[in-house]
Amino acid sequence: MDKELDTATGDYTGKTVSTLKNAVYIRLMTPLGSWWADKTVGSQLHLLQREKDLERVGLLAEQYAAEALQPIVDSGRAQRITVSAEQPHNGWLYLAIRVDTAEGGFDYRHKVPVI
Repeated sequence: MDKELDTATGDYTGKTVSTLKNAVYIRLMTPLGSWWADKTVGSQLHLLQREKDLERVGLLAEQYAAEALQPIVDSGRAQRITVSAEQPHNGWLYLAIRVDTAEGGFDYRHKVPVI
């Protein structure tokens, strides 16, 4: 059990979490190569903040998120992780992430700003 991270603020909520939500959050929010403990943790999603809201950016976001989350599957902590992008063309791109584990699964939604 880990202390739960609030995905809106990045602070601890005071609750505990028994899912992989913290691992997903850290891997998506940390720029790839910038985490002091492990240079392989992180994603390239931060590169999309200055991209235009085009369809190819949604595909890039899916790819970046899938690459960032693949080590969770490789380590055996999750059985499968699927990522899909939703683009309402309002300055945000939303990633719908499904994490399936032996104990069950959960859905995670991640916002990425775009121009």
